Amino acid sequence: MTILRLRGFEIHKSYLTLLAQRGMLDAVRGVVKQVPFFRPVMPSGQQMSVRMTSAGDYGWLSDTQGYRYAPTHPNGTPWPAIPPEVLAIWNDLTGLERQPESCLINYYASDAKMGLHQDKNETDFRWPVVSISLGDEGMLRVGGQKRGGKTDSLWLQSGDVVVMGGEARLNYHGIDRIRAGSSALLPKGGRINITLRVVT
Repeated sequence: MTILRLRGFEIHKSYLTLLAQRGMLDAVRGVVKQVPFFRPVMPSGQQMSVRMTSAGDYGWLSDTQGYRYAPTHPNGTPWPAIPPEVLAIWNDLTGLERQPESCLINYYASDAKMGLHQDKNETDFRWPVVSISLGDEGMLRVGGQKRGGKTDSLWLQSGDVVVMGGEARLNYHGIDRIRAGSSALLPKGGRINITLRVVT
């Protein structure tokens, strides 16, 4: 396994075998059956292009009231537990006793993207963020801790895992585009991103 570094982000290339990716996808499907994907609205009123859901004690939400964590799905259902297959990745790559409290699951169709942003709705930025890629490739763009300025990009492939921690924890990052048809993992195509965070 190769570890790349992009502006302080650790990118563990091909961390998950194809068999492990299929198991992870099954775990995601189990979550989605309980709390279906929804398309959030940004505070500006514009709808996001990604669909999302969550597992864990808290799920991440966005609407006209702002960005925040909440204990239930927008339909009122409590979020299910984070699948053990996902927690195992956190434990292996961070070595921390502290466990993540939120597992955000984003689905990117071929035309979806995520603008540059910081993960900063958490209480304590000492804890890293772990991000798992499944399905079609996504172009990761990473900048610094201030909006604007130089950025660098890298294609994330199915089975790659990114650890965002240390001084890079608050770096701006986003997904510019999806390379449709680059993976056969998802029968209908697209990309799934699973993000683990300590919230409180």
